[in-house]
Amino acid sequence: MRALAEQEPGKIVFDESAAEAALRQLLRSPEFGRVWVLCRRGSVVGYLALTLGFSFEYRGRDAFIDELYIQPEHRRQGLGRLATDFAERAAKELGVQAVHLEVDHGNGLALEFYRRIGYAEHGRYLMTKWLTREPR
Repeated sequence: MRALAEQEPGKIVFDESAAEAALRQLLRSPEFGRVWVLCRRGSVVGYLALTLGFSFEYRGRDAFIDELYIQPEHRRQGLGRLATDFAERAAKELGVQAVHLEVDHGNGLALEFYRRIGYAEHGRYLMTKWLTREPR
């Protein structure tokens, strides 16, 4: 998780204890989503976190691919496609109508990948207001 948070272009401050607490909460409460570890030849090379929500606009249950990380040396080898296909099938089994994701501005490779596998931009901004203390 640290490697994803600290990579360019959307580098953010990583708080390990907060990330661990959030992961533990997700793992204890499957109604919040799922997380999968990506392995190749017995070694962990990344992960994908899918979080669940509800939207009237998307006719019910929706989901976010909240995080997808693949170690740089394993990118552009089809793992992202396999991981997103797997997550989309799992989402469908959970009754999800639509899957969303975010891409950092300036991350052209990820943006092109997501466009290629069927994700579309909507000309909207993702806006956030923290209801608890904002991360450092």
